[in-house]
Amino acid sequence: MIDRVQNHAVVSNAFARDEGTRQSGGLQRGAAGPDQTDESQAQGDRLELSESEDRQVQKLQKRDREVRAHEHAHMAAGAGVVQGGANFTYQRGPDGRNYAVGGEVKIDTSSESDPDDTIRKMQQVKRAALAPAEPSGTDRAVAAQAGRIEAQARQEKTKLEKTETEEAESQDETQAAGSSIPGRRPYSTEDVGQSLNIAV
Repeated sequence: MIDRVQNHAVVSNAFARDEGTRQSGGLQRGAAGPDQTDESQAQGDRLELSESEDRQVQKLQKRDREVRAHEHAHMAAGAGVVQGGANFTYQRGPDGRNYAVGGEVKIDTSSESDPDDTIRKMQQVKRAALAPAEPSGTDRAVAAQAGRIEAQARQEKTKLEKTETEEAESQDETQAAGSSIPGRRPYSTEDVGQSLNIAV
């Protein structure tokens, strides 16, 4: 989702519900991750899983790896525009452990004061948003938003360059006009009625 109010984009990797996956056991963002206490790990190890529960754990483990790789790709490509680390949404598996099933990374999509800086920044945002092997719909939306901001910055840059060129041309014309002495008569006219002393 995109947080337009604070000029930040959130590239997220939402969990798609699979059959047999219980979302009700999920933990909210900020809850303890897979690194749990020894006691809870021991409790999870003691649980005997049915065949269907074992398949569910394998699914969650795979999803956890995918989510973490996805968000890591955003962060690696978004140096300078990514704000903070990744936030994950966790789900507790039948083995008692928590697995990341969704994640998001905040990316700064605010414009800079200079168009060139904005263009460079939006190119970085696009790289960060599209870095994962399989960008989500939200990732693509963030990249599209950055593309629009970049296009506006390019238009602004073109206008500034045109204005600067016109001002430079106007200044050159003013200097050229100032170099000639206004109202000066040709030399031949000035010589009329004057005697020239020429040595023979």
